[in-house]
Amino acid sequence: MLILGIDIGGSGIKGAPVDTESGQLTAERIRVKTPEVSDPAAVTEAVGTVAEHFEWSGPIGVGFPGVVRRGEIGTAANLDKSWRGNNAAEAFARRTSCPVAVVNDADAAGLAEARFGAGKGVPGVVILVTLGTGIGTAVICDGIVVPNTELGHLYNNQGVDWELIAAEAARTREDLKWAEWGKRVNAYLQDLCMFMNPDLIILGGGASRKFDKFSDKIDCGVPVLPAELRNQAGIIGAALYAETHAPMPRLHQTASFPGAVR
Repeated sequence: MLILGIDIGGSGIKGAPVDTESGQLTAERIRVKTPEVSDPAAVTEAVGTVAEHFEWSGPIGVGFPGVVRRGEIGTAANLDKSWRGNNAAEAFARRTSCPVAVVNDADAAGLAEARFGAGKGVPGVVILVTLGTGIGTAVICDGIVVPNTELGHLYNNQGVDWELIAAEAARTREDLKWAEWGKRVNAYLQDLCMFMNPDLIILGGGASRKFDKFSDKIDCGVPVLPAELRNQAGIIGAALYAETHAPMPRLHQTASFPGAVR
């Protein structure tokens, strides 16, 4: 099935058609700048621009940087706070005249990695951990997304939020050597394993490209692999999510579709 996947980020909005059977982009992706004032009207217009670039008329999946409940936005850390309480799925559906499903961006990336990336063929619980400005997580159980997990905010045994000391931003801020930072990441992963008992952990984010620099410090009792799909994961995962969650049009519908995710 061909579905347009769109990944909304704090600096850019990327999109491309995705063949959900193969996980491949079927056209070169487009990137538009995230509006400086990233309120619902401006971002919705940018999403519409991406859809119009491909002259799209089918289902659309959108990865959003925040908590998403049935299309409604609960948090928007890197976008304008006015998003809270707005139904993004409905807004995007009105703008594009297409059926739209909206999912947390980390959940989208995790779904893609579990289906086509480092987690392909792994049964049970797969957790994607993104190490960047913060720590994002996605929990996938036998292919099903457990939505909106915030496991980067677990506290260590000293009562400190792990995100503050183990994200890649902490390594940069404190000018840590890779080995020193790797020990912190491993301690965080050990805590994560104690609570979640995953079968596999996939490390994403910018740090995953440098996994060889700290992989020798990672020993948390389960396999840990770097992400494979890189910056395409969010696009692919958003399309995969829409395959089962975008409201399909009735036969008599021709111009507009309900936007709420079932």
